Amino acid sequence: MSESTLEPLENLGDEQAEERPPFGLGTSLPPAELRTKTEGTFPYAADLWAEGLLWAAVLRSPHAHARIVSIDTSEALRMRGVRAVLTHEDLPAHSFGGERPVFATEVVRHHGEAIAAVAADHPDTARMAAAAVQVTYETLDPVTDPEESFEAAPLHPDGNLVRHIPLRSGDPEAVGEIVVDGLYRIGRQDPAPIGAEAGLAVPRPDGGVELYTASTDPHGDRDLAAACYGLSPDQVKVVVTGVPGATSDREDQSFTLPLGLLAMRTQCPVKLTASREDSFLGHAHRHPTLLRYRHHADAEGRLVKVEAQILMDAGAYAGSSGEALAAAVSFACGPYVVPNAFVEGWVVRTNNPPSGHVRGEGAMQVCAAYEAQMDKLAKKLGVDPAELRLRNVLATGDVLPTGQTVTCPAPVAELLEAVRDEELPPLPKDTPEDEWLLPGGPEGAGDPAAVRRGVGYGVGMVHMLGAEGADEVATATVKIHDGMATVICAAVETGQGFSTLARQIVQDVLGIEDVRVAPVDTDQPPAGPACHGRHTWVSGGAVERAAKMVRTQLLQPLAHTFGMSAELLQIADGKITSYDGVLSTTVAETLEGKELWATAQCRPHPTEPLDADGQGDAFVGLAFCAVRAVVDVDIELGAIRVVELTVAQDVGRVLNPAQLRARIEAGVTQGVGAALTENLRTPRGLVRHPDLTGYPLPTALDTPDIRVVRLVEERDVIAPFGAKAASAVPVVTTPAAIASAVRAATGRLVNRLPIRPQQAVANP
Repeated sequence: MSESTLEPLENLGDEQAEERPPFGLGTSLPPAELRTKTEGTFPYAADLWAEGLLWAAVLRSPHAHARIVSIDTSEALRMRGVRAVLTHEDLPAHSFGGERPVFATEVVRHHGEAIAAVAADHPDTARMAAAAVQVTYETLDPVTDPEESFEAAPLHPDGNLVRHIPLRSGDPEAVGEIVVDGLYRIGRQDPAPIGAEAGLAVPRPDGGVELYTASTDPHGDRDLAAACYGLSPDQVKVVVTGVPGATSDREDQSFTLPLGLLAMRTQCPVKLTASREDSFLGHAHRHPTLLRYRHHADAEGRLVKVEAQILMDAGAYAGSSGEALAAAVSFACGPYVVPNAFVEGWVVRTNNPPSGHVRGEGAMQVCAAYEAQMDKLAKKLGVDPAELRLRNVLATGDVLPTGQTVTCPAPVAELLEAVRDEELPPLPKDTPEDEWLLPGGPEGAGDPAAVRRGVGYGVGMVHMLGAEGADEVATATVKIHDGMATVICAAVETGQGFSTLARQIVQDVLGIEDVRVAPVDTDQPPAGPACHGRHTWVSGGAVERAAKMVRTQLLQPLAHTFGMSAELLQIADGKITSYDGVLSTTVAETLEGKELWATAQCRPHPTEPLDADGQGDAFVGLAFCAVRAVVDVDIELGAIRVVELTVAQDVGRVLNPAQLRARIEAGVTQGVGAALTENLRTPRGLVRHPDLTGYPLPTALDTPDIRVVRLVEERDVIAPFGAKAASAVPVVTTPAAIASAVRAATGRLVNRLPIRPQQAVANP
């Protein structure tokens, strides 16, 4: 086992950095699009243009639940410049994905559901025409409480229950000497993309359509669009534009599907740039979750049994909620050894906004709950919270409550010890010039004497790739022409760094510095969606295999000439050398006049669905993280300042040091938002303040010092390069650590995320 710390990540110009290869895996290769993004010339969907362009706008429901009595589009159609107004009556097929309609048909199921779409010659005209569509509603009582959803009238023909997973492992009669209970609530976090959704649809001569959009799964989106439009898949082409960050908001087609319909109706290119309000109302959010826990432990603090009930709110449509519930139930006990576990999980439909993929879905919610339970056990036993966790942590070879053996590296104890043993930050000085360090900032009305410091811990885990039998496969082609390599792979660069990684892989295998990654569209073979770190593993694995096949084509003739095996030749720093030093030439010389190419697939080993008792080998791999949070809390005002977050993470292998650090910091920052500020409020199902004023994201001023003190590089032997997913697990772990620190500072339970000020006021 080896480890990387913060030092080589930051000091890339020191002696350690000079020892690194000039390019390839292990270097901090900058993104190819770095210059265009910093200069503002990178082409996002909102920047696209076409001759004869029309503009689209979508009319959305003001109600959470209502019956549509009538829709009158006549006034909108009479407006000058309006070219088309579409409703559900104009659809060749009413729905996509099996349940979610493009436009509401007879019933509106959530606030913001699309009712109609307009195409006009100016964006203002399109918006005014959408507002001119007259809709008569018969309002209905919304179902907004997931607990009431079980007994409520069905919102869909198949009822309100999306999925129920019971997990049973061990002896149900087992009882511990120490028992603690808890009730926890996790709020609705919005992905809040930097750039709101946008897209362009262009009609094709064959009656089909091309969609230019920030898709994260172009082939999946193509197939859904074709089914919706009543076309064959080869009549729909999805071209991926620049993606300004992606979580659930880029996996929702409710913005782009109306565009294709409008383009085919008008036979003109049609563009949509969503407003921030449209963005909040249209895309999916993190699942709000209610969790009840009971932990049993022996007198030494070792876990005996965990009992839990998990209720997740899918919102109006099921979407990916079944997958989120599977993760929540499977990881309900956390990265701890639990001999007896009994968990009941449900996800139900309501009239709240739809929930979907957001980093660490399912795992984040349960992490906040089981870590609160560990704090309760530590307090009841009078044991240090970090020590209690260390007595129970998972290791390689242990068995999850799902019955799956942990075969991948699981250095959980090492991660927790790393953050625990780091020196704590100094206390702020009680001087006027340091008042900004106190909760509330320089204008705060608090008394410095009321500030208390707390230290807390979070230990979390996530799964990598798809689960429960998902067929994970990606295809990639590597071509060499005129000494330059090109990678063709439909893996979308969403900000996770895949395009940079693909370049590094080819550089590493072939010794060619000049590598480009082709733009992504559905004319290429599929590579699957960009989530759960799958492109690093699956798509990166396909690129590596294709590059190695090209390497064989390159070396085989050379080896034959010298009467040796190609395996005895190596490529490094742009040179080809033999094991005995007899042969030494450059890659460039060997490639001169040659064109080489190869296509390869990568498909990890299969998984299986959870059975009736929640048992099964459902996951390909796991990743772990430990976070120590230090907070200052004004116990009179309830103001919280996160002073420092110390992170240790299981990464398998560092492929790009600078990029990896950026991904971890981004994940931690998203976790800070979930812990303290981000909660999309929906009283009676209505989204309140759908803008970035009413939905406070953490800014640079809210982000604390983030210290990545250890990156454990214990390679997963079944993963290409041995690397693990890096972005989701710090999101999962950070909110739990911050809540733990606030509990330590105030003595309060802190059983809700985000943490409300009244939860941070100390008991009298």
